[in-house]
Amino acid sequence: MSAYSCLVLMFKAPSRSKRRLRAEIGSAAEAAATHLCNCAIEDMTAWPGPCCFAPANTEDRDWANSRLHLADIVVDQPSGNLGERIQHVNGALLARGYERQIFIGSDCPTIDATYLMAANTSLEQHDVVLGPASDGGVVLMGIKGAWPALANLPWSSAALMQALTCASREQGHSLELLEERFDVDRAADLNALSAALVNDQRPARRAFRQWITTAL
Repeated sequence: MSAYSCLVLMFKAPSRSKRRLRAEIGSAAEAAATHLCNCAIEDMTAWPGPCCFAPANTEDRDWANSRLHLADIVVDQPSGNLGERIQHVNGALLARGYERQIFIGSDCPTIDATYLMAANTSLEQHDVVLGPASDGGVVLMGIKGAWPALANLPWSSAALMQALTCASREQGHSLELLEERFDVDRAADLNALSAALVNDQRPARRAFRQWITTAL
């Protein structure tokens, strides 16, 4: 078994994502979403273990076609809520022998190699690792084996982190929490991100920060 978990990117193409941000900054939201995806792809490029792209639909897979060389495996998300889609990807990867999996999205550019490696290390000792988001959600979900039932959890709400914790513990899973991070959903989050990335030298992050300071 690989010493590294499979890093899974759940994503939508920039043209279809960040609806709340689009309501605040209009067409600039697609550029922001492109930068967000570029940051997540940067994480995948740097990850020393196996990687999986999990596009939300055919359009998203088409957007990722030129980038699929970054992934060892591609698993299309089915229809359903986010919990059902994560559960499907989890099962598909287990069937391929990837027991340890770390799920991320494209909403948290402050994730870095140290954070991902902490999640990987946690899964050597625990069944579940979660990266709490400041809004009550999560920026990272790691699992060893199969997730507990996820379909009925309060996705996209401030109650998600607590619900995931309870569901994991009710299943008998041991759990560890990483430090809290924030994700990017609104214009104010972009300003906070610019400050958080001021010393970040990763190229995609530098380009994103430059875009924030000039475009907004």
